[in-house]
Amino acid sequence: MNRHLWGGLCLWLLLFAAPGLAANRTITDGIGRKVEIPAKVDRLIASGSGALRLITYLQAQDRIVAVDDMEKKRPQFDARPYALANPQFKTLPMFGEFRGHDHPELILTLEPQPQVIVKTFAVTGHDPLELQKKTGIPVVVVKYGDLGRNRSDLYQALRICGEVLGKEMRAEEIISYFDRLIADLKQRTRDIAPEKRPSCFVGGVAHRGPHGFQSTEPGYPPFTFVAARNLMYDPSLNEIALQHSNIAKEKIVEWNPDVLFVDLSTLQTGANAGALHELITDPAYRTLTAVKAGKVYGLLPYNWYTTNYDSVLANAYFIGKALYPDRFSDIDPPANADEIYTFLVGKPVFEHMNKAFGSYAFKSLPVN
Repeated sequence: MNRHLWGGLCLWLLLFAAPGLAANRTITDGIGRKVEIPAKVDRLIASGSGALRLITYLQAQDRIVAVDDMEKKRPQFDARPYALANPQFKTLPMFGEFRGHDHPELILTLEPQPQVIVKTFAVTGHDPLELQKKTGIPVVVVKYGDLGRNRSDLYQALRICGEVLGKEMRAEEIISYFDRLIADLKQRTRDIAPEKRPSCFVGGVAHRGPHGFQSTEPGYPPFTFVAARNLMYDPSLNEIALQHSNIAKEKIVEWNPDVLFVDLSTLQTGANAGALHELITDPAYRTLTAVKAGKVYGLLPYNWYTTNYDSVLANAYFIGKALYPDRFSDIDPPANADEIYTFLVGKPVFEHMNKAFGSYAFKSLPVN
C-alpha cells in the first residue's frame, strides 16, 4: 500500500474510529436516572434479590465477575432454577451480602473490575448513588416487577438490562414468551363457568422463610392465570396484602375447599412441622373434603430470593391440569416445566429441584 495512503488511513482510525470504540453511552435506568456506561459491557455484577436471575434470563451469566453471599451457600433446599443451572456462580468471588447489602471495599478489590453494577430493590441494602460514588462504577437500578399488576416494571427491567448488555433482542424474546404463556393459560380456561370452577386454597407459602399451612398468598399468580376460584382472593386488598397473609385455621375448615395446594417450601420446617405434617396430623384438617379425597397437591416454591418467574408459570400449568384436566390434556407438567426452565435459564432443572423437596412437586401428596 502507498506510504501516504497508509498514513492517512492510520490517522483516520486514530481520529474517528478509536474514539467511537472507546466512547461511553448514556441510558435511563428504572428510576429515571441518566447513567453513563461503557459502549460495550463485558463485565458486571448483579446486586439485590433477583438481579442475577434477570441477567441469566438474558443469557449473559458468563459476564458476571462476582456474586453476593446468597450464591455462595450450599443449602439442602434450593428453589432457584437460575442458580441450579449455573453452579459456577458458587466459585466466583463475593462482593457483598444478599438483598443488596454490597461492600464497596470488596468490589474495589475484584479482578477483573466490573464495568457496571445492576441493582434491584434500590431502597434496601446499599444506596445506589453512594455505591456508585464509592466505587466509581456506574450503577443501573431496575424495578423487579412481577407477572401481575407490575408486569410493565419487569418488562422495563429486562429491556434496560438488555440495553446495558447488548441483549435487546433476547429481552424481547423473553417478554414475548411470558406474554404467550400467560395468554395460553387464560385461553384454555376463560370460558369455564364460575360454578364449574373448583374452589381452592394454597398453604405453606414461603415468605422470608418457611411457614405452616395457614401461610398463603391471596393474589397467588398461578391461580389468576387459570381463573381458579381462589378462596383467599379479595380485589379490595392492597398490593402488600395480596402478596402474603396468615389465615385462621377455622376459616380454612369453614371454607372446606374442593382442592388444596401446598407450597413445598414448607418442608424446610422439618418432618414434625409445616403444612404437610399439619394436614396429616391435625384433626381439624382431617375433616376437609380435599384431604379425604386425596386432592392435595404439591407445588414448587417460587418465592426464593424473590420471584422465580419460571416456576410461577410451571406451577400455573400444573394447577390448570389439576383443576381442569380436559383443558390441559396435552400438558405433562414436569416436561413442560423443563421446557420453561430450558428457555429461561438454559437447562432442564425440574428433577434436580424436585428431589430436594421430597419429589412431591406436581403430584398428589400422601395425606391419607
